[in-house]
Amino acid sequence: MGLTQGVRRMISLLLAALGAAGALVLVRGVSAWWWCAAVPLLALTALGGWDLGQRRHSELRNHPLLGHLRLLLESPRPGLQRYLVERDQDGRPFDRRVRALVHERAMGVESQEPFGTERDVYADGHEFLEPSMRPVEVPDEPPVVRVGGPDCTQPYDMSLLNVSAMSFGALSANAITALNRGAALGGFAHDTGEGGLSDHHLRGGGDLVWEIGTGYFGCRTAEGDFEAREFADKAALPEVKCVSLKLSQGAEPGSGGVLPGVKVSAEIARARDVRVGETVVSPPCHRVFSTPRELVLFVARLRRLAGGKPTGLKLCVGSRRQFLAICKAMLAEGVTPDFIVVDGSEGGTGAGPREFAGLIGSPLTEGLITVHNALVGTGLRGHVRIGASGKVATGSDIVRRLLQGADYTNAARAMMFAVGCLQAQRCHTNTCPVGVATQDPRRVRALDVADKAERVRRYQRATVRSASRIMAAMGARDPGGLTPHRLLRRVGPTAVRSYAELYEWLAPGVLLDGAPGSWAADWAAADPDSF
Repeated sequence: MGLTQGVRRMISLLLAALGAAGALVLVRGVSAWWWCAAVPLLALTALGGWDLGQRRHSELRNHPLLGHLRLLLESPRPGLQRYLVERDQDGRPFDRRVRALVHERAMGVESQEPFGTERDVYADGHEFLEPSMRPVEVPDEPPVVRVGGPDCTQPYDMSLLNVSAMSFGALSANAITALNRGAALGGFAHDTGEGGLSDHHLRGGGDLVWEIGTGYFGCRTAEGDFEAREFADKAALPEVKCVSLKLSQGAEPGSGGVLPGVKVSAEIARARDVRVGETVVSPPCHRVFSTPRELVLFVARLRRLAGGKPTGLKLCVGSRRQFLAICKAMLAEGVTPDFIVVDGSEGGTGAGPREFAGLIGSPLTEGLITVHNALVGTGLRGHVRIGASGKVATGSDIVRRLLQGADYTNAARAMMFAVGCLQAQRCHTNTCPVGVATQDPRRVRALDVADKAERVRRYQRATVRSASRIMAAMGARDPGGLTPHRLLRRVGPTAVRSYAELYEWLAPGVLLDGAPGSWAADWAAADPDSF
């Protein structure tokens, strides 16, 4: 509310009195100690006068001096909220419980829950897993997933949890090196993100999934087109185990990626073939193809250039018809990707349009089930492995995604927590307080690579171990023993439904024999020669 005219007059008189008092001290030449009062009084008088006269901030015109208190509290508010106000169940995107669990596992501390769960198990939407009355022993070594279809000559054994796509540039050199060295210590894969292969990706000795985005960073011409020879040379590196063609990502589907210019150092510019200090915006779509048929043929070309290494796609699902068009193109050309990573709209990014996040694209559950059903219905599921990414952080997250159709999972922000991220949400400002998402050398040096690499290894191992224990409690020795019937959701005070009941699950090849009613329109409209 604005101030009344009487109150405004009182504030004006107070400011005048403060100014007069300060001036009197100066004129009379009293003790020097009075300067301690005079200077602040005169400064406040000047500030109040400026507040009343300026026209940019209405709040300061109506509330001179007092209005600055709100402005001063705006900056520390998120930190105060996170550390003094937030409960264990609060906090977004990840609540305190999840962040604490990741940090404990990274530190090698066994995570325990004293006195029982704090979850409201009777709340609508609460999900839980079905245990078996005859559980099995937890295997000594967790299962792995063989990635490689009929046209792949160098298949790769993928862990159940891997480092999701994060580029050098979005993350610091020390963070990338720590993640890669952790992957090498733990025997799991590290996705490079679309920012290209850097020395820091190669320095740690970890297995790499090289991601190629719309900017073709690391294999591009001066005009920004795909450069086949450069790609082939880098794909031949022994550290590169798989190639992923990025169509879109969950946090900003259809908009391309953004790397603020303040983060584009000479080293990053060299890795990406761009100019120093300029904001890098990936185009929203690829130049090399414009139809589903051209897409699958480009996947086949990448696989040949990569010497037969597993080559796949990454996307945030939008139109089911468009994905079915890709499936029709696969059938028509006899070409399948070796894997498809489904990125949910709940996924994160270092810098992206605010109104894209969570509002455009399918959440991971719906996107994952759509891709799984489409591949099953077209008879292609046996050739294609499915990865899932989007807020995966715990063993139960892994099991839930496996039940929904995934073969393995990737995690980005959870891995950032493992190397010290505090969820300060300042990734786009180059002022990350722990040296993870910044290129400021003074901040980056705080991140000790050797220590954080070991934390990444411990976190990944403990989380996959947790997933194995959960599956064993459900009577499954590996993901093949999991079915949608085993994941349940409360849909009312007295009603619980399994995922087998909540969602439609297609039979193998059913789309080829005559699509069921709920899929018929999209299947009929899907065109392999047009998105």
